[in-house]
Amino acid sequence: MSRMDRYKKVHDESDKYEKKGKGFAVRKERQQPERPDDGEHIYYRSSENDDDQLQEPMKDNHYQNPEYYQFDQQYQQQNQQSKREQAQYKQPSNEEEQVKYGFFSTKKKKAKASNSGGSGQKPKKKRKSWKKRIGIILIIFLLLEIGSFFLGKFQAEADSSIPQQELQTFNGTADSSGAKNILLLGSDSREGETSRADTIMVVNLDNPSNQPKLISFMRDTYVNIPGYGYNKLNAAYAYGGADLVRQTLAENFGVETEYYAIVDFQSFEKVIDALFPSGIEIDAETSLELDGVTIEAGQQRMDGNTLLQYARFRHDAESDFGRVRRQQQVMSAILSQVKNPLAVLRMPYAAGKVMGYTSTNLAFTYLLTHIFTLANSASGIGTLSVPVDGSWSNGYYDDAGSVLEIDEATNYSAVQTFLNE
Repeated sequence: MSRMDRYKKVHDESDKYEKKGKGFAVRKERQQPERPDDGEHIYYRSSENDDDQLQEPMKDNHYQNPEYYQFDQQYQQQNQQSKREQAQYKQPSNEEEQVKYGFFSTKKKKAKASNSGGSGQKPKKKRKSWKKRIGIILIIFLLLEIGSFFLGKFQAEADSSIPQQELQTFNGTADSSGAKNILLLGSDSREGETSRADTIMVVNLDNPSNQPKLISFMRDTYVNIPGYGYNKLNAAYAYGGADLVRQTLAENFGVETEYYAIVDFQSFEKVIDALFPSGIEIDAETSLELDGVTIEAGQQRMDGNTLLQYARFRHDAESDFGRVRRQQQVMSAILSQVKNPLAVLRMPYAAGKVMGYTSTNLAFTYLLTHIFTLANSASGIGTLSVPVDGSWSNGYYDDAGSVLEIDEATNYSAVQTFLNE
């Protein structure tokens, strides 16, 4: 029963008893001043004309009608119950937010207690889709890098100024230790000259020590070439290409190579300029001049052509020994500076040029992955030159010319120790 219904019932009862002449003062609806409400007393006016004074009826028998008295008691009890319910009502807490829509507003809870792990804990804010955004950015970046790779490859293959390297048959063999060995050959096949390998290196990756290693073999080393007998090591390339060099290294030094890459000197220059437009920072150990390029000793930046001449030079007292040392210095400088952020961004483009200019069985993904492995090696790159110190002497043969005669057992043992340590 609503409050208005209760009041209506009171007035109906009052009219009934007034008509019967019970002497009960009729209570009429009118605006009343504020009055204390202690839940126990009901105040009424003594007469209709007395608007200012409120009188309290007697507690005992102040209503002549028992039914009305009973109703009054029920009304007071309900009024008290209503006050208790109002006291228990909670105002909106800080965990509620006001959501406004024009002139109207609603209150919306941020999160339920069950979602926040229990009462007393702040609800977790809804995470924005930042992972999705990062994923989209990475996909776009990856597509751009892949595109730059194919652009570099296309430009290299379309470059008519450099003879295109043909893919060779290479029966690569995996090393028994699980390491990956890559045969690197620097070929000088300029017009009018017999093709020969001036640079012969083996890059050793994924070895037990987790340190990238580089072995440089001097081209004049006198070795046994399978099917051809003893001759200079670089003659193996002229006789049977990269695969015969692989067989020669396996027979004389026990080195099995799984991959190969042949880089022409001219393509080396273009790849360096693509990867390092501002040049390579290097400390030239000596002053030299080769093919019209003059280099002064000291710290400097070298472009692709200057760096190539620095690595090729051997017209001094050290001959091949000095050249091999400078080649290793150049390789270390390239790999240490390839981790530069700008070089990293240009890496796919330069790798595309490498794939376009060179003859190799290396996959693009393998090339990129292991270039960063080399660059990020905390302990640097281990190097070895063959023949090792104290294991060689100068020799001469009519069919081979000036050679380096070596102690085969000593060098075989030195190579195996270096790879397995």
